[in-house]
Amino acid sequence: MTTERYVLLGLAPARAPWFASMAQWATAATIAAEFVKCVSADEVRARLTSGRRHSALLVDAGSPSFDRDVVDAARSASTPVIAIRDARSPAFSSADIGVVAELPSTFGRDDLLDVLTAHCQMIGAGDQLPPALDEASVPLWLGQLVAVCGPGGTGASTVAIALAQGLAADVRHGRRVVLADLARRADQAMLHDAQDLGPGAQELVEAHRLGRPEPDEVWRTTFDVPRRGYRLLLGLRRPEAWSALRPRAIDASLVGLRRAFQVVVADVAGDVEGEAECGSVDVEERNHLARSAVLHSSVVVAVGAPGMKGVHSLAGLVRSLLAIGVAGGRIVPVINRSPRNPRSRAELARALAGLLAPTGGETALAGPVHVPERKLEDVLRDGGPLPGVVVNPVLHAVRVVSERQLDRPPADVDPTRIAPGSLGSWPEGADFGAGGG
Repeated sequence: MTTERYVLLGLAPARAPWFASMAQWATAATIAAEFVKCVSADEVRARLTSGRRHSALLVDAGSPSFDRDVVDAARSASTPVIAIRDARSPAFSSADIGVVAELPSTFGRDDLLDVLTAHCQMIGAGDQLPPALDEASVPLWLGQLVAVCGPGGTGASTVAIALAQGLAADVRHGRRVVLADLARRADQAMLHDAQDLGPGAQELVEAHRLGRPEPDEVWRTTFDVPRRGYRLLLGLRRPEAWSALRPRAIDASLVGLRRAFQVVVADVAGDVEGEAECGSVDVEERNHLARSAVLHSSVVVAVGAPGMKGVHSLAGLVRSLLAIGVAGGRIVPVINRSPRNPRSRAELARALAGLLAPTGGETALAGPVHVPERKLEDVLRDGGPLPGVVVNPVLHAVRVVSERQLDRPPADVDPTRIAPGSLGSWPEGADFGAGGG
């Protein structure tokens, strides 16, 4: 017979008083528990992914390692998270980030047992699967997210400006459109001649590390661009700042933006490969801003340049988007600075379709949108509206694809033929005449 006990992970600074109390109670068998000390988030993740079951993760809320990512890693391993708070702990919403219970740092043995009894299970045999945890609540309404990406030098940031301007002119959006610079090498501050360095994406992600700011608070992290009608979220001040942004906090930030605005236009980099594609977790975290934006977008605008090199790079970007799970019907290929000649445009379209033919992408994608060459340096420098010849082609294509996504019928709507006897049979002599609804 296997003796059941709690298997508890602890994450806190090594000298935390409650850390020592927990170790003493477990060693002296004051509580039926095995306590495993961890002093870093990486050690916690290694324990959680080891295949061993754990009853709970007790984490010091004042630890720098306590954030959405640690909580999400525990929940993915069906391990409830209990936060230990004291006066120096930051404010956060337990329900929002997925913490099941809280304890003061001066908790006693009985306090701990009450929480463990209510939220955790003892562990006996090693072949028993842990119970699934309830999913965190999702907001009932979220604004539309449109991602614009492209290799460097293709003008993807300018296309994002044009799209945001066109969407902001639509009265249905109530001037609640934001252009979010989520590129690792952010250029929107330069293109908008922004005098302030912040707040921006870094502050927004940090605010979502443990909390969920209200829409008004998210609104205040953006700047008004009055002549184009949208708001602007400034990007990273340095490309290396991506290392301070945790993936789950980035995801929560996108949800926060979509709660505050009708439409979010995300200007992201063209690098979207992750661990599954290249075998590196670090690369996936570096690209998480772009990956999260394109995977949650209703429309992804992929921008390329004309010419042999430009079309080849655009085809590579589309293949990368398809590889990470973006549906071909959501991708809008755009050739920026396209030639005026219809024959030249047709040749570019045929070349793109030919390059995508081996992947089958040419059947799912619409033909490329052509944005003509225009000198926009003066307009961008003065902060004026972009001309309609640049705005309208992309705006029209995004609207068409968005409406197509809304009108798409659910899968498997056709009736399914059932073979006689495949549903079983009624019990002999059964009477269904009484008690019918």
